[in-house]
Amino acid sequence: MDIYQKRKMRQEKKNNQQNNEVEKIGINWYPGHMAKTKREISEKINLIDMVLEVIDARIPLSSKNKEIDSLIKNKPRILIMTKKDLCDEQITNNWKKYYEEKGYQVLLVDLLHDKNLNSIFSKIDTIAQELNKKRQAKGLKPRKTRILILGIPNVGKSTLINRLVGKKATNVGNKPGITKNLEWIRINAYLELLDTPGILWPKLEGKNTALNLASMTAIKEEILNKEQVSIYILETLKKYYPEFLKQRYQIENLEDTPKIIDTIGKKIGAISKNEVDIEKVSTIILKDLREGSLGKVTFDRFEQN
Repeated sequence: MDIYQKRKMRQEKKNNQQNNEVEKIGINWYPGHMAKTKREISEKINLIDMVLEVIDARIPLSSKNKEIDSLIKNKPRILIMTKKDLCDEQITNNWKKYYEEKGYQVLLVDLLHDKNLNSIFSKIDTIAQELNKKRQAKGLKPRKTRILILGIPNVGKSTLINRLVGKKATNVGNKPGITKNLEWIRINAYLELLDTPGILWPKLEGKNTALNLASMTAIKEEILNKEQVSIYILETLKKYYPEFLKQRYQIENLEDTPKIIDTIGKKIGAISKNEVDIEKVSTIILKDLREGSLGKVTFDRFEQN
C-alpha cells in the first residue's frame, strides 16, 4: 500500500468523522450571545421601519438565516447580496432571480470596490417615502427612518454600514463575531441604523450548509476541522471549477484529492519531518478561497437543495 492509498484511507475516515461532527452541530450548536441578540431584536422590532438583510453572494442560500422572517414580522426588507467581486455572477444571478420571484427586493453589490452605492440608497429612500406618506395619511409628521441590519457572521454587515455612513462606524474583520452588541448608528439626518451581531440558527441542517458556512468563515474554524473543510473546498472546486484549481496550483491531474493536497504542499514548501504539513496546506486553501485567489465561485447550487 503506497502513501497515497494510505492517505486516501485516512481521508475516508476523516470524511466519516466530518459527517458525525456536522450531525453534532445540527443537534446542539448555538452560541449564547446569538440567543440574546435574537431576544433583543424581538424587543426592539416595533421601533424599526425597514430591514436590510445581508447575505454572502458565494453562498446565497447557506448564508440566509431561516429565522429572520419570524423576527422582523412584516417589515419592508431589502436583501443585499455582498461580495459580488468574489462570486460566480452567472450562478449567483440565478439565486437573485429566485429570491426576486419570491417577492424580495434584491441587490448584488461589491462593497469594497464600487464607489457608488446609489442603488442601495435609492431603494431605502423609496421605502422611506412610502412609510412617511402612510404616517402623513394618519395625521402624523414625517420622521427619521430606522433601519435594522441583519445577517449571519462575516457577510459584510459592518463594511456595508461603513460605506453607508461614509466613515468607519463599526469594527470590520475577517472573523465571525466582531460585532458584540446592538448599536444605533446615524447615517444622516433622515436615516439611522440598528446594527446587530451576526446570528445563525440553532440547528444547522444539512452537511453542505455547515461546510459552506465554514468555508466562508461564517462559523469559527474551531467548529469544524480545518483539514476537513479544505477537503470539502477542493472537492467542490473539482466538481464546479476544475480549471481554477489547475491554474492556481499548477495541477493537471485532479482525480485524487490526497494527491492534490500533497502536490500543493510540495509546491508551497509545506514540509514537516519529510511529510507534507496538511494543516499548513489546509490553511493556504482556506485563505486562497476567502481572498478570491481560487477564482470567482458560488458554492450553493440548486441541485444540492
